[in-house]
Amino acid sequence: MLRAMMADEIERRLRQRLGPSELEVRDDSHLHAGHAGAREGRHFTVRLVSGRFSGLSRVARHRLVYDALGPLAPQGVHALAIEARAPGES
Repeated sequence: MLRAMMADEIERRLRQRLGPSELEVRDDSHLHAGHAGAREGRHFTVRLVSGRFSGLSRVARHRLVYDALGPLAPQGVHALAIEARAPGES
């Protein structure tokens, strides 16, 4: 059985694949206690700034994040909120 992906594993993978200048990974699972999806896995928020996002659409940036993390559902992640910015964007 695969172990659940935790914030430190998400951070490690994003640093390795996207080289962010800023990165915050927050486990928000406690905010979803009692929610039906809480039984299916953990909830995370990811905020990162990376030069890899320059010139890319929001959808393309999210795809890069998902590609860096690999298949999340089997690793115990139910929800992932992403804020992906290029350097200099606010």
